[in-house]
Amino acid sequence: MKIGVTSRGDNLDSEVDPRFGRCKYFMVVDPDTLEFEAIENFSLEATSGAGVQSGQLVATKGVEIVLTGNIGPNAFQVLQAAGIKVVTGVAGKVKEAIEKYKRGEFEPTESSNVNSKFGMSGKEE
Repeated sequence: MKIGVTSRGDNLDSEVDPRFGRCKYFMVVDPDTLEFEAIENFSLEATSGAGVQSGQLVATKGVEIVLTGNIGPNAFQVLQAAGIKVVTGVAGKVKEAIEKYKRGEFEPTESSNVNSKFGMSGKEE
C-alpha cells in the first residue's frame, strides 16, 4: 500500500501542506517501512487546473489514499475516479500523519472541503 501526503518539504519531518493541488511536494510513503519518494509538484504554479494535474500525478504513483489539509472539487473528482480515498483536515508532520492513519484516527471524506480556487497564489483562506 502507498499513502500520498501533501507536504511543504521533501522529507517525513516536513509539515503537511494544507493545499492539495498547489502543495509543494507529494510524499508517497509505504506506511509499513516508511520508505518514501518525494515528488515535486510542478502544478504549484499552474494558472489553472492545478488540482486536476496534481490528482493525475498522484494516481500514476499507485497511491491508495491521500492525506491532506484541503481538497477542491476537481481534484477530489480525479482521485475518486481513480479509486483513491481522501482524508482532509490533516495537519502536523508527514510522519505523524502516517502514524495517525495507521492507528485508525482518520476517516476518508466523501467530498471536497474547499472551492476550486482555494490555494491560488498561495492563499490559505
